[in-house]
Amino acid sequence: MSEKNYDGLSFTTRAIHVGNEPDPGTGAIEPPINMANSFLLPYDPSTMNWSASEDKIYTRNGGVNQGLLEKKIANLEGGEDCVCLASGVAALSALFFTKLKKGDHVIFSTVTYIATYRIFNELWTEKWGIETSIVDCTDLEKIKAAIRPNTKLIHFESPGNPTLCICDIEGIVKLAHEHGILVSADNTFSSPYNTRPLEYGVDFVVESLTKYINGHGDSMGGAIIGPHEDLEQVRYQAQVNIGGVISPFNAWLIMRGAVTFPLRMQVHNDNALAIAKWLEKQPCVSFVAYPGLESHKGHDLAVKQMKNGFGGVLSFGLKGEHDLYNRVVTHLNIFTSAVSLGHDASLIVFLGEDDERMYLYPEEFHGGFYRVAIGIEDKNDLINDLRQAFVAEGLEVVD
Repeated sequence: MSEKNYDGLSFTTRAIHVGNEPDPGTGAIEPPINMANSFLLPYDPSTMNWSASEDKIYTRNGGVNQGLLEKKIANLEGGEDCVCLASGVAALSALFFTKLKKGDHVIFSTVTYIATYRIFNELWTEKWGIETSIVDCTDLEKIKAAIRPNTKLIHFESPGNPTLCICDIEGIVKLAHEHGILVSADNTFSSPYNTRPLEYGVDFVVESLTKYINGHGDSMGGAIIGPHEDLEQVRYQAQVNIGGVISPFNAWLIMRGAVTFPLRMQVHNDNALAIAKWLEKQPCVSFVAYPGLESHKGHDLAVKQMKNGFGGVLSFGLKGEHDLYNRVVTHLNIFTSAVSLGHDASLIVFLGEDDERMYLYPEEFHGGFYRVAIGIEDKNDLINDLRQAFVAEGLEVVD
């Protein structure tokens, strides 16, 4: 069967078809789960490179379902190549492990996923001799001031987890490349449906496939997207020899979820914006952080960079003491108290005053806040669920 041409097709059509070719062995129109961990060797295997990923040798070198998923994700991100690994953190670690060495300096954002914060603030400085600077990456002048002769990488998120800050992707890339510095962007909170950082010149994009692209809360995976030559290094150094490979079953589950990803993502976008607007009107709410709101500091930049919407995550605070947050959660019927995001169901987590990164967040977050991952339920049901929980605690609510 000849290679299909997906050029010129819409994002939604490509999400369905790329990588979902019929199985050549059986004719099944959906790829099967290939759970084999080892593959038939050629007549004379004595000259083979056992750490190669281009030939099927062993699933740690690259599995069948992994390869199909990589093809799909690279296409949706607009990238030359993709490596899929066991989780978003495995993808981050693999990229950093491959591209950094002792003595290099990294600039990373004040607002990042907690594992990224710990990698750069604690683990890699102590274990690998990597120098790091925590910088407000929404401020290009602060990034510029932090650059050193040995700066190798600038890493950021946009929107940032959990404050929803927005970084100027194009501005960071221009500044970094003027100094010969690589740029990596964690795009998980936006997703390739809303933002494709490679279009702005970012060198590497990382996605937690666990979240929106899978979309069902039932599998884990991560992806690095970038130039083929660099990702071949990732395969050899980090995938084969460190081993955070994605399981065939998880790769298959994420492929299944990716088919409906664009449709779900638009509902996440629409629901979150409606709920953020409702929350912003409530007298009992102290602040709402969501880039789709005109009141958000990064709104204009988000409009420029986020083409289809502003994502499904928002944060907000209540006017009240610590345990009020916990009591409100007990009244919720639809929202589930759990971490993660991108699920079909809506999730809420209370982050208290003692969060280890709180000193890096804006003042309004310091009294504790909710991070809410809006699902794809009916938005009016979600608003009504929040309303009744507020009322149950005697909080003032307006329509």
